[in-house]
Amino acid sequence: MVRALLILLIPIVGLVACGSDSGYADLEAFMAEKRARPGGHIEPIPPFKAYKAFSYSAASMRSPFDRPIQIVTGEPIGRPTIKPDLDRTKEYLEQFTFDSLSMVGTLAKGGDFFVLIQDDTGGIHRVKKGNFVGRNHGKIVETTETYIAVIEIVSDGNEGWIERPRTIKLNMAG
Repeated sequence: MVRALLILLIPIVGLVACGSDSGYADLEAFMAEKRARPGGHIEPIPPFKAYKAFSYSAASMRSPFDRPIQIVTGEPIGRPTIKPDLDRTKEYLEQFTFDSLSMVGTLAKGGDFFVLIQDDTGGIHRVKKGNFVGRNHGKIVETTETYIAVIEIVSDGNEGWIERPRTIKLNMAG
């Protein structure tokens, strides 16, 4: 019985203690002063200017910052004799997209000059002039300390093939 009376009495005492307003007189006076001030004027939002889309027409052209590549095969681009060798064995780096490969260094060994290429899985591979990279039959035609030049053979959309020069530059980001 005493226990039940304590259980009922404790919440009632807590509610009475919370109900006293002796600590809020200064807050009520502050709020009354702020409410008595005249309201300010809110400026209307500025009118919305419709966005006019810009169509960039040079997206398919070569970047002016890429180094031009001299094609050393002697055949002009777009000749009907150009076609990939579909019977040759694919090299390991041909399973990766060209943009997922990056040049991370060079290596000279036994008079040979190699370029170190990193794939998107983090693997480092040694390549040299004549190796193939990327999914578009890209053959390395030039290697330097700072870049490699690749000629890809891609479809021209009319059941033919064209050569497309590409470069992979040395990744200085480490």
